[in-house]
Amino acid sequence: MSPTSTTSSTTGSWLVQGLLAGAAIVAAAGVYGVISTRRTAKYRSRVVGIIPARFAFSRFQGKPLIPILGKPMIQRTWERAKLATTLDKLVVATDDERIAEICLGFGADVIMTSESCQNGTERCNEAIQKLRKKFDIVVNIQGDEPLIEPEIIDGVVKALQAAPDAVFSTAVTSLKPEDASDPNRVKCVLDTHGYAIYFSRGLIPCNKSGKANPNFPYLLHLGIQSYDTQFLKIYPDLPPTTLQLEEDLEQLKVLENGYKMKVIKVDHDAHGVDIPEDVKKIELLMRERNLS
Repeated sequence: MSPTSTTSSTTGSWLVQGLLAGAAIVAAAGVYGVISTRRTAKYRSRVVGIIPARFAFSRFQGKPLIPILGKPMIQRTWERAKLATTLDKLVVATDDERIAEICLGFGADVIMTSESCQNGTERCNEAIQKLRKKFDIVVNIQGDEPLIEPEIIDGVVKALQAAPDAVFSTAVTSLKPEDASDPNRVKCVLDTHGYAIYFSRGLIPCNKSGKANPNFPYLLHLGIQSYDTQFLKIYPDLPPTTLQLEEDLEQLKVLENGYKMKVIKVDHDAHGVDIPEDVKKIELLMRERNLS
């Protein structure tokens, strides 16, 4: 094959991929636009909280069941989430019978999902389709946040309810200096109206010196996320994006496909559990706060 024909073939392949991706985005936007205009009287009023939990974490096998001061971490998260006032229902979505058995044991509603879910968002999408009642907002509550504050759950729900141009909402807090270079602590930058511009495992923004500025208000992304249910339905059909794959951050798929994400800033000093070493940190915080 000649160089010219190779180039033409490659260009044609890119063109086809671009057309397919564009069609998916246009179709998704069209579906969301039609649904949104129908909501007038009680906009996004029905809310379900879903705690996605899987056993096979690459960095921490069996993480949801790890004991935190005597209780499984998933139970700690569930108990905190139950205190939120905006949730009409709270469920655990898992693909593992061990997790399901433990959750049923402490009184949680459980929905079994498939092992093929690529991330928590896709697991929430599968779970919402199995619920009999219809909901307007789905809150993805990370199972590795045993100290999640109920007020933050309520905050992201209210933020999405107040931002009809957004399909997604989440929360950030101040980044601690010692976490600046930790790739497990996801950073975020916002525009002047409180919408997300970008998320990264690296430090953003990055100044000319390449070092963290001790006077800059860097932001740490908290795992909690809420979605418009209609957007969540089309999310799996959106094509993966280059930034999403490079950073391994699912929220970048939302931004890179042109959707808006509302972000609230909160005062929250507790981190999630990413690696085994984080368990002791969480337990120390709990002891300091007299949380049993």
